[in-house]
Amino acid sequence: MLGASLAACGGGGSSSGDSGQIELTIGTFTEFGYENLITEYEQLHPNIKITHHKTGEGGPYHQNLITKLAAGSGLEDVAAVEEGHFSDIIDKSGKFNDLNEIGPKDVTADRWLPWKYEAGKDKDGRLIGYGTDIGPLALCYRKDLLAAAGLPSDPEGVKSLFSSWDSYFAAGQQYVRKTGGKAWFDASSQLYNSMVNQLDVGYLDRNDQLTIESNPGIKAAWNRITTAIGQGQSAKLTAFGNEWKTGFAQGAFATTVCPSWMLGVVKEDAGPDNAGKWAVTDAFPNGGGNWGGSYLTVPKQSKHPKEAAEFAAWLTAPEQQLKAFQAKGNFPSQVQDLSSPELLNQTDAYFGGAKVGQLYATQAQKVTKAQYKGPGDGQIQENVTTPALQAVEQGTAADQAWNQVVDGAKRIVK
Repeated sequence: MLGASLAACGGGGSSSGDSGQIELTIGTFTEFGYENLITEYEQLHPNIKITHHKTGEGGPYHQNLITKLAAGSGLEDVAAVEEGHFSDIIDKSGKFNDLNEIGPKDVTADRWLPWKYEAGKDKDGRLIGYGTDIGPLALCYRKDLLAAAGLPSDPEGVKSLFSSWDSYFAAGQQYVRKTGGKAWFDASSQLYNSMVNQLDVGYLDRNDQLTIESNPGIKAAWNRITTAIGQGQSAKLTAFGNEWKTGFAQGAFATTVCPSWMLGVVKEDAGPDNAGKWAVTDAFPNGGGNWGGSYLTVPKQSKHPKEAAEFAAWLTAPEQQLKAFQAKGNFPSQVQDLSSPELLNQTDAYFGGAKVGQLYATQAQKVTKAQYKGPGDGQIQENVTTPALQAVEQGTAADQAWNQVVDGAKRIVK
């Protein structure tokens, strides 16, 4: 999941009245698909009343979460945390309950994909978060636009175009040339973040030391994406901004990175008039990766940590995460779901009837470990590299913008 602004939401403050009813709060951002599940849980547990604080974008949500952690009050009993910001939570893991201690004893590691489970631990091995969804990577593209440019357009035919970053950007050059300068992809930050997420080591190593100057893969990804910008391949849009959303409907670009949660975004922004024009393929440059996914945590501020952990454990059980996938497309991290006929047979008429369940299950199996995210990782992505790439798209020299990236990352990771 990506995410959100928590503002205006009241904090935890869970209580139990004279009736013995327990009041729990849960905070989420964007779409987790939990609305019906919360109602179901209340029906199964008449003594529990749940208030759902659901907000929009992830950046403000997580900033607000950190503020409430520092203040020592205001947090929900169950707080969702996106994987890109989970490093900031791990850095303050003492403020969260160890779910292995307070959670149901029948909730064990084998519920989740191994890399997802391991990434929910702090450095002392305490389980801070129950895994919700993941974001296995695929590519979405406009079939009609590729065909008009003389490129393969069916999901099997495009696999040769999308097999590596070299082939992807080579196809982009051909597309720009054949269409008289139309954009190949939507926003450079979307591609760059995917490239960095594929590296064995990201912006920080496991000692939380900044690697931005010593990690050649990061600079190689920067050079590759800024070269593509210079070739006119970028639509120069700000991901999730209004013009980006309009761009889907207007065919302003031919391809976009499509983690599983992006399918719903494409459908909403491109609109019903473009149904059948968009396709999704399980080919992804350099094999795939993961972008997104969240965890449910129980802050120590909670007055009912045991009940909160039981609720979080129930929400992240395979049965409930499958329902969340069916509701909003959030792809489960639970092993049992990846072989579920209900998931594997899930199709999407908007994308030409593609078997999206099978497709993303295949992509999920390609991810064998999670890249370590140190404190500040999400801030570097959102507040440093993204605006620097936008500056390149507006004419700033790539080398100059790279120096800004290095300086900005150093300010975050001191």
